[in-house]
Amino acid sequence: MISDSKSPDAGSGAVAPVGSNLYDRVAEETASVVIRRYSTSFGLAARLLAPPVRRHVENIYALVRVADEVVDGGAADAGLDPLAVARVLNDFERDTEAALDSGYSTNLVIHAFARSARANGFGRELTQPFFESMRMDLVQTEHDVESFETYVYGSAEVVGLMCLATFVQGMSLTPAEAARLEHGARKLGAAFQKVNFLRDLSADFETLGRSYFPGVNVESFSEAHKIRLLDDIDSDLRDSAAVVPLLPANSRPAVALAQGLFTELALRLRATPADRLVTSRVRVPNPVKLRIAAGALAGRTPRSSPSSTRTTPSKAAS
Repeated sequence: MISDSKSPDAGSGAVAPVGSNLYDRVAEETASVVIRRYSTSFGLAARLLAPPVRRHVENIYALVRVADEVVDGGAADAGLDPLAVARVLNDFERDTEAALDSGYSTNLVIHAFARSARANGFGRELTQPFFESMRMDLVQTEHDVESFETYVYGSAEVVGLMCLATFVQGMSLTPAEAARLEHGARKLGAAFQKVNFLRDLSADFETLGRSYFPGVNVESFSEAHKIRLLDDIDSDLRDSAAVVPLLPANSRPAVALAQGLFTELALRLRATPADRLVTSRVRVPNPVKLRIAAGALAGRTPRSSPSSTRTTPSKAAS
């Protein structure tokens, strides 16, 4: 998956530097607005990336966020029926694939994403499973083990692989090193997605009519369910934490911050009774986010085993 050259699906010809003309810069600025407005946590982490890498990660996140908005209410709020929403999503994917080939789109978010994809050597092998997972949200309200794994891979793990491609661009990696980094990137993406599913359990069910975790129903959600899900999340976080020290210096603090934020969130979810999780949304307070960010900037690496270190949030977090 990781390569020092462009993906065969990423088009041909030289890729211009990021922000090489006014249109490119406007596209990048648009992507940056998306990440700042939609996610304070990812926006905070992105600010710790070196500027060229930050632009690419913002470009990736913007496309992901817009696609997510199509299926999670933005299109429906505008009055589109389910069939029309599906057509919009298909058009969005088709425009993305065309831009991967040409390097240009009249859609600013797609244009920014395609330039980053072409510059960092990934293409349809990652965008196709992503859009397929978005389509699953339009037709599937419950998952079995197989469909859940497919969904998490497409909606989150491939995004981790996209970001990883920007982190290691130009590095010379052995197959073993590349495989280890890819495993960590996938596990971190999976942990992010599962944590968000857990803390949004009630909202997903009541607002969107979805139940993502196989065999878990919000109406019968128990402490045993919560512990089982968090044990799985902690396993993902342990695997991802193990590869953070292997990342290049220009991206390591940002990934350490993201890892730290979701580790803290997992701890808070574990400390919250199951009956409260289905009625309230657990958050990490801003002062705690800033403390974790300071640790990441100081070079502190994430703990390798979140649940074994402590079982309740830190005093500074309470």
